[in-house]
Amino acid sequence: MPGTPSVPPHGNRWFHRRVAIPAALAVAVLTVPAVSPASSAPSVPSVSSAPAPSAVAAQPRHTPKPTVVLVHGAFADSSGWSGVVARLRHDGHPVIAAANPLRGLDSDAAYVSSLLDSIPGPVVLVGHSYGGEVITNAAVGHANVKALVYIAAFAPDQGESGLALVGLNPGSQLGEALVVRPYAVAGGGGADGYVDPAKFRSVMAADLRGSDTELLAAQQRPVDLAALQAPSGVPAWRTIPSWYLVAGADRAIPAATEKFMARRAGANTVVVDDASHLVMLSHPGRVENLIVQAAKATD
Repeated sequence: MPGTPSVPPHGNRWFHRRVAIPAALAVAVLTVPAVSPASSAPSVPSVSSAPAPSAVAAQPRHTPKPTVVLVHGAFADSSGWSGVVARLRHDGHPVIAAANPLRGLDSDAAYVSSLLDSIPGPVVLVGHSYGGEVITNAAVGHANVKALVYIAAFAPDQGESGLALVGLNPGSQLGEALVVRPYAVAGGGGADGYVDPAKFRSVMAADLRGSDTELLAAQQRPVDLAALQAPSGVPAWRTIPSWYLVAGADRAIPAATEKFMARRAGANTVVVDDASHLVMLSHPGRVENLIVQAAKATD
């Protein structure tokens, strides 16, 4: 496996420079009981207002559906989940599409972890692409996370990085499409990775219309390259049941690598043969179906 490339230094000479390094993409409905109409018959005094034991036993038990938390990957934002969110909400699931900061693996995982702290009840935690790395770390120690769902995502073991995994098997075109731009913030800065707009559709979304991918390319959110180089911690998939959707025509993370990670995690796996890396946009129904399977398994 090739060594992990270092993040380029600051300076104008790196502006818009393309570098051939592999990178991860990666990136409650309230039920109101019916009220019986008042009877027109004269009222009869009742000995007791408490229901009979048989009536209590006959009442159905209502179990709230788990909250689905969706974590996007690099070069994207939470709007990429829109089609999946609409379907989940239609099926009665509370949904939160988290705003993954894309600034560093540790800090991104800490952000999502703090979000999980605020959610009462069970959670199904879903990650796409680099978002898979984030959920793998964020879910550790959270007893309310009942299932992990990886959508064409990294599911790293301890010590692995996204960059190492993307080069595990041939087939990724992401490295040659990467554009690096330095950025500055108060107290420091770093180097952001973007996908070259001219190559965005081919690498990321070959099964979407060109007009749609032009917008996605222009609106992409960059990832700090240091996030893709950071080693992952102890993986949550060792103790939390997982599901995995393999995008069979993925040109960002090779399908062979996705299948390897799914097998290693012991994940319940489905393969969408013709799907690109942005499978949640091209096949939102298939993605939602897998999430619902995971949610039902938490009952």
